[in-house]
Amino acid sequence: MTPQRAARRAMFLTLGFDLSAAAFSMALTNFLFWWTGEPRGTFPIVSSASSTILFTAAVAVGFLILRIHTQVWRHIGWPDAVRIIQGIALSGLLYLPVAGLLNGTLSQPWGTLLTALLIWTIVLFSGRMVALSRSTHKPLQIFSPVARNAKPILLIGDVASCIGVIRRLQTPTETQNFRLLGLIDTEGNDPGRAIRGVPIMGGLEDLANVIDILSVRYGHTPWVAVTGAARDRNRMMRILETTSAHGAEIMALSGDEAAQVMEPVRPADLLARPERRLDIAPVRAAIEGARVLVTGGGGTIGSELARQVASLKPQQLTIIDSCEYNLYSIDMELTNRFPDLKIFPRLGDVRDPQRMRDIFQNAQPDIVIHAAALKHVPLMERNACEAILTNVSGAVNCARAAAAVGAKRFVFISTDKAVDPDNVMGATKRLAEVAIARIAEESGMAAAMVRFGNVLGSSGSVVPLFEKQIAAGGPVTVTDMGVTRYFMTVEEASALVLQAGALQHEGGASDIYVLDMGEPMPILQLAETLIRLKGLIPGVDIQITQTGLRAGEKMHEALTYEHETVTDTTVDGVLRVASRTPTSELFDKQLATLIEAASRRERSDALRMLGMMVPEYGEERAAKAFKDIA
Repeated sequence: MTPQRAARRAMFLTLGFDLSAAAFSMALTNFLFWWTGEPRGTFPIVSSASSTILFTAAVAVGFLILRIHTQVWRHIGWPDAVRIIQGIALSGLLYLPVAGLLNGTLSQPWGTLLTALLIWTIVLFSGRMVALSRSTHKPLQIFSPVARNAKPILLIGDVASCIGVIRRLQTPTETQNFRLLGLIDTEGNDPGRAIRGVPIMGGLEDLANVIDILSVRYGHTPWVAVTGAARDRNRMMRILETTSAHGAEIMALSGDEAAQVMEPVRPADLLARPERRLDIAPVRAAIEGARVLVTGGGGTIGSELARQVASLKPQQLTIIDSCEYNLYSIDMELTNRFPDLKIFPRLGDVRDPQRMRDIFQNAQPDIVIHAAALKHVPLMERNACEAILTNVSGAVNCARAAAAVGAKRFVFISTDKAVDPDNVMGATKRLAEVAIARIAEESGMAAAMVRFGNVLGSSGSVVPLFEKQIAAGGPVTVTDMGVTRYFMTVEEASALVLQAGALQHEGGASDIYVLDMGEPMPILQLAETLIRLKGLIPGVDIQITQTGLRAGEKMHEALTYEHETVTDTTVDGVLRVASRTPTSELFDKQLATLIEAASRRERSDALRMLGMMVPEYGEERAAKAFKDIA
């Protein structure tokens, strides 16, 4: 059965019930008045049938005029109750001339009408409350008040997701009040009907017309709130194109208990693929009851890792960060959320080997997650020695300290820029991958390297920059109109790190893991999407300009080398990369020389050694980097 036919059938059944209830009420009233009358006499069959038929006809006209039959009983609310009362009153008014004509035929025509209306009202509301009780177990929600002095919004989503959202949005709070003007059903079901008084105004193909109609009716363009199926990537892009063309700002609503708070669309909605939901069971098995240490635990990725680890009930959690405020913030947050968890915040720089040895010796971690890093590509081109000291020396210091205390697993956060690196940041991450694999092989510690794409919304990333430029009225600047990047959410990135640690087998093995992120996303498309999220038109309201690639930047990134072998893992969406880069016996000596040159801030020597130790980067690129910045 098509959605249109199903909707018509439901409306026919609703009207049938209401008319049947009306006929029953009038017939029962006639009988009661005859039964209690003195003298009783013969039951007036003709006049009773006439009044019943005419009353039912008046009800049909009144209810059809007010479209009471479009209500969806299982989602009925206060606006529907008001409409029913209006329908009852209108039906009574339409029947009044009939009652006057029957005066003298019925013993008490006015009393009969009022009694019939009372009985009919009770039957109408009882039927709807039974339907509510079966679907929500809250039969009295039909009498819940609805805010009318609130922000007008048009809701877009599938009916299943919208039910709870509508119910909560119609309950005003001290901080949030919304007025739902209508619903656009992404599935195209129940057109012309209503949920708790909110009319279903059509499907996505009707969105443009609906926005125009509401804008004219209410004098301004309504907000558009998306939820449920409307947050699917393809639907989001379609909705954005329409809303931006009509000047409507788009917001997001979730289906949970916090649904009354509208918030900007999540970064996950901007991905050119569905957001990955990784299996947490193996991660829980590895983390629960373990001693876990996270470096860089105050940063965007590190703090999210600390949150997820804390939720998995480790024996204790040690957090290292060099920024006092970041460390304070994550410590306060986790202490409040997990009061029974032993949390040890440790202020320290991963560049300091003695400080790392002291912290690791006290913590005795089973699992180490190394998130501390310098990641901004253009800045690292200008501060190469700092990048080497943090990204290489810091990683080596932590890996050696972890191996010295017998840590079972060491998880290192790398980057897609470590593949055929064109910049200092990528080269330092690639060298750290090789160095950690060597330490793991020598010590027997399991090491997992995780290559990230760009993390949406992280500090220093492109999304916050674009949002600031849009807020300032533009222009939005992109380095090149053809640039593409792999993107992932903070939640995906953190989950991938934990999955890699759980997948990695003990015994000196080292592997690289990546997330199957589909096709890379054009930066231009990301910029256009963010502009449309504000109800603006790219190139009209906000201009997009090209600035040219910055030092060390590439047009396109890759997650693996051509010579690396990629295989599936037991976790859908997580891929294992086999990468064996042989190191010479001079590796440790060269590494010490590199770190020493960086410590003395001898930039030329440090870059030369970096190019020598990372052949993919090469001495030629290193020399060019020195020349460009000198």
